[in-house]
Amino acid sequence: MEIRVMKEADYDQVNQLWHQIKGFGIRSIDDSRESIGRFLRRNATTSIVAEEQGEIIGSILCGHDGRTGYFYHVCVKPEHRRKGIGKAMVGMAMNALREEHINKAALIAFTKNDIGNAFWKQIGWEKRQDLNYYEFTLNEANITAFIEQ
Repeated sequence: MEIRVMKEADYDQVNQLWHQIKGFGIRSIDDSRESIGRFLRRNATTSIVAEEQGEIIGSILCGHDGRTGYFYHVCVKPEHRRKGIGKAMVGMAMNALREEHINKAALIAFTKNDIGNAFWKQIGWEKRQDLNYYEFTLNEANITAFIEQ
């Protein structure tokens, strides 16, 4: 198994993986080939995949705004979980952020995503209680489909 930087050519396999993961929210525009390509070009070293025998079995979209790193779509295929793959991918992404002088990372997990929330807690991330998360939809066509658990 190899853990490496995600490439635009990985899109088809990664997108297929995302659609298999319970507890995910996939956005129609933000998660398109064009948008993910733009994200990867802007964040060339921080997004990660785990690959085994040519098959992508895990992924992380990770980027930063110059101040804080952000994790999106962190997943490992269910049959490959509990082997340290997710933790190794997170570590590689965090090291890439450190190399770009980013000192803090954040993520958003759906409250219904019990598996994801348990993972983040288990590897030492802290759930913030001191702030509210706000968003404003700029494009109504960017629909989120939540993959039920």
